[in-house]
Amino acid sequence: MFNKLKRAFGFGTCDPKEGTTIVINSEKLERRVALLENGILEEYNIEREGHDNIVGGIFKGRVKNIEPGLKAMFVDIGYEKNAFLHFWDALPAALDSSLEEIEREGRPKKQQRKITSKDIPEIYPIGSEIMVQVTKGPISSKGPRVTTNISLAGRYIVLMPYTDQFGISRKIDDPKERQRLRQIVQKLNVPEGMGIIMRTVAQGQRFRHFVRDLAMLLEQWRAVEEKRDSRPAPVSVYREPDLIERTARDFLTDNVDNIICDNLETTQMMQDIAGKISRRSKRHIQHFQTRNPIFEELGIQKQINEAFQRQVLLPCGGYLVIDETEALIAIDVNTGRNKGSKDLDKTILETNLESAREIARQLRLRNIGGLVVVDFIDMRHRKDQLSVYKMMKDCLKRDKAKTQVLQISPIGLMEMTRQRLNESLRDYVNDHCPYCHGRGRIKSVVTMSVEIQRQIHATLKKYSDTVGDLVVVVNSEVLSRFKNEDAALLMELERQCNGRLLFRSDPSIHREAFAILDARNDSKPLYQVNM
Repeated sequence: MFNKLKRAFGFGTCDPKEGTTIVINSEKLERRVALLENGILEEYNIEREGHDNIVGGIFKGRVKNIEPGLKAMFVDIGYEKNAFLHFWDALPAALDSSLEEIEREGRPKKQQRKITSKDIPEIYPIGSEIMVQVTKGPISSKGPRVTTNISLAGRYIVLMPYTDQFGISRKIDDPKERQRLRQIVQKLNVPEGMGIIMRTVAQGQRFRHFVRDLAMLLEQWRAVEEKRDSRPAPVSVYREPDLIERTARDFLTDNVDNIICDNLETTQMMQDIAGKISRRSKRHIQHFQTRNPIFEELGIQKQINEAFQRQVLLPCGGYLVIDETEALIAIDVNTGRNKGSKDLDKTILETNLESAREIARQLRLRNIGGLVVVDFIDMRHRKDQLSVYKMMKDCLKRDKAKTQVLQISPIGLMEMTRQRLNESLRDYVNDHCPYCHGRGRIKSVVTMSVEIQRQIHATLKKYSDTVGDLVVVVNSEVLSRFKNEDAALLMELERQCNGRLLFRSDPSIHREAFAILDARNDSKPLYQVNM
C-alpha cells in the first residue's frame, strides 16, 4: 500500500509511515479528512452536503427574551431555536490563559468603564440588534450558544475586530521565537480598536506571511461589515469555510509531509488556496488515483471501524469500554489478555498508560465531550497515578477542544471535561434504532411471554361476561415460545378462564408489541401495545 504511494509521489526511500499525511476523500454527498501520523489515524472529520455547520459563524441577531434568573438572554439568529447568550459571554473577554498578552508600543490602552453582568440587560434590551458568533452548535434539543466576543481565524493569526488586545500562544515555548513574534506584532498595521493573536503555527514564519494573512482577514471583516449594515436582523454575515478549506487553513503546516486527495477538482482548489498562503505548501498537495476507495486503499477505513466500536482493543492486550450518554462519557479500562510480567503493578501501569494515550485519541476521533469519567485499573502507588495523569495531560495538548483534567481520585477515577462544539460523530452519522429506540436493549422473549400471559388473564377476567374466545397477535419469536416451552401454561390458562386462545403471528411487528382481540369482532382490540 505505502510502496504504491511512495512510487506515485516520488518519495524515494522515505517511508510515509514515518511522516504526517492528510488524506481527503471528496465525494458529491460527503467529504472526509483523515490525519495519519506514522500510519496511525489521529484525527478524523466528516462533512455532508446540506449539513448546516454554524460553529464559528457570525450573525446579526435580535434579542428576543432576557432571563435574569439564568443570567442569560435568547437571541433570534434566524433558526428554529433561538441562540443562548450567557451574560458573561456578552462581556468583553480577557485573553485566554493559554495566551500571553502583549502591549503595543504607541497604543496605550483606553480606560473604559468596566461593564458587569448587571449592565447587560440595559446594553441589549429586548428587541435590540446584537452581533454574535456561534461557539457551540445545536446539540440534541438545545439551541446554539453564542458570544459577542467575535474573532476571525486566519492561517497564522486571529483577528479580533471588537477588542484591541494582542497576544501570543503560550504553546510557542522558545524565548527567542516569542521575542521575534512580539516584534512582528509591533510592526503589523492593525487598525485602531482591533487586536490580533499569534497562533501556534506562526512559529518560524516570515513577516510577509503575517502581512498577507492580516490583509485577507481585514478583507473578510469588511465584507462582514457590509452585510451587517445592509441587511436587517436576523441575518448570517459570515460562515466558516467548508471542511476542505478549513483543512488547508488549519492543517497545512511544515509538520505535514503530504496531503493527498482522490478528487482532481478538490485537489486543484486546495492547491489554489495553499498558493495564496505559501507556494512551498502547494507542492505538498497531490492528486491520488486509485480503483478502490482511497480510505480502503490506504487502510484508513479499517482503523475507523475499529475506533468506533464500544470496545477498543489496546496493543498491550487490554481494552477500553466507551459508553456515551447525553451528559456523561464513561470509559472503563480493563487488562484483558495483558498478563504482562510477573510484576502486577508494572502490568497495571503499562495498561493504564497505554489507555491514557488511546483515550485522548478516541475523544478527538469521536468528537465526544462534556463530562468524562475514566475508571482506570486501581494502582497502589501514588507515583504510578501521577504518571498516568501526566500522560493524559500531555496527550490532550494536541486537542483543539479545551480540556480540563483532575488527578486520579482515591477510588481510581479520573474526571475531566472536554469542550463540546457540536454533536458527536456517533450522533452525526447514526440514527437511533427504530426497534430499540436508542435504549440498546429490547425485552427478551421470556419476558414478553410472561407479560402477555398476565394481560391475557386480566382481559379474560375483565370481559368474562361479553367475550368468549380471544385472538392474540404477537411477534413470530414470541409465538414460537408459546407453541413450545409455554404450551402447557397456556392450556392451563384456558381451563381457568373458560375461554379459547387463538394465536396469530405477525413478523412485521415489534417484539414488544402485541394485541388482544375478540374472536367475534376483531376490528377493535380489547388491549394493545404498540412500539
